[in-house]
Amino acid sequence: MANIQILSTSVIRAPTNDGDEKKRKTKERINLTPWDLQLLRVHAIQKGLIFNKPNQKFNYVEHLKSSLSRTLAFFPPLAGRLNMIENDDGDATCRFFIDCDNSGARFVHAVANGVSVADTTETEYVPIEITRSFFLLNGVENHEGVREPLLAVQVTELVDGIFIGCTVNHSVVDGTSFWHFVNSWAEISRTSSQFQTGSIPNPPALHRWFPDGIEPPIRIPIIPTDDNKDSVTPQPLRERVFHFRRESVATLKSKANAEAGTNKISSLQALLAHFWRSVIRSQYANSMVEPDQETHYKLLIGARSRVKGFPEHYFGNAIQVGALTLKAKQLIDNELGFVAWKMNRMVAEHTEDEMKDYFKRWVENPKLPTLSDAATNALITSSSPRFDVYGNDFGWGKPIAIRSGEANKSLGKITLFEGIEQGSIDIEACLSLNVLETVAKDKEFMDSVTIKSKPN
Repeated sequence: MANIQILSTSVIRAPTNDGDEKKRKTKERINLTPWDLQLLRVHAIQKGLIFNKPNQKFNYVEHLKSSLSRTLAFFPPLAGRLNMIENDDGDATCRFFIDCDNSGARFVHAVANGVSVADTTETEYVPIEITRSFFLLNGVENHEGVREPLLAVQVTELVDGIFIGCTVNHSVVDGTSFWHFVNSWAEISRTSSQFQTGSIPNPPALHRWFPDGIEPPIRIPIIPTDDNKDSVTPQPLRERVFHFRRESVATLKSKANAEAGTNKISSLQALLAHFWRSVIRSQYANSMVEPDQETHYKLLIGARSRVKGFPEHYFGNAIQVGALTLKAKQLIDNELGFVAWKMNRMVAEHTEDEMKDYFKRWVENPKLPTLSDAATNALITSSSPRFDVYGNDFGWGKPIAIRSGEANKSLGKITLFEGIEQGSIDIEACLSLNVLETVAKDKEFMDSVTIKSKPN
């Protein structure tokens, strides 16, 4: 791991009018939905932005603390804690809530001695021994938010830059809400005292959505103690970022639609199908799959655009996992259009009615998957290239790169980011080294990849 020196640790709370401790502990309680609860046994969201170092005369650490405090006034769940109440029903069930009690977020100021921006951005493989040191709450499951902060920020000084790493409890936010918070924090930081009047341009809708007929709180099985904490057997995994320019993505989309005889396949579906085919070809070349072996692609599908009744800027989880299963030989022997069309049809099955039905089925039979449950013969894609990453200017310029932490990382974890050029997409792939090396020699795949030039 990187040589990290902790300079200070603080608790950041939303400002109060009179500093009254009793008033600070006044709680607003938010019920959790099945979409929130299903994530209690996995890890937080960890994403971090790399910046060139601000002007030395600018005390950016104190500025970030101050602006984070003002931002928490608009995002009170992130300054709160989870609360678990055991039901007195003899069935070993419990209820989870978010208590918006302003207990505070954790803020750590650190320095990575001898580490430069280039050390984190200009290597062929992501230097996880460095980048994973830039995040807090590693290994903490979301249900531990009863005693751990729901938001933890580590600002790490590099030789010539800084890294702002955010860890947010995944039972409180999904990717859309995570970036809503980060985007708002950056805007408040950049515009200084402009947002002191009690409003921001895109205030979060904090009330959780439940379909008709479902009344909170939802009862779930009591979660095992720390002694039974889930773990995944360590594997020799590596991470690499593949960059696709807008023109390459457009070419893949056109190719997939032409081969499938349709115009419904999206750019992202074509890109992910392209990547999946390459990974399976590489696994087959490394004797990791047999032709008749089933392989799986799991994709997080958003509910906000599919289910009526969601308020604008809904703050919480509104995602469901979609899964597509194909035999290895189907991916190897068929064209891009075949695989992309199968993916398109799987996504199309997630209608409003199906998502509401899933919600109701989950309430009747709650299931809390663990990270080891996900660590199967599957690619699992999270995040989205639609999220605004490179617009996050905190007051000294836009970020120059993004990296994620170790949370929820297992063999086959694929994370999507917008690329630094408009319309481009980055795929961060967590796979075995031999598969990544084989993928990098796959001409059909690499013809669409752009090897990034070093930043100026």
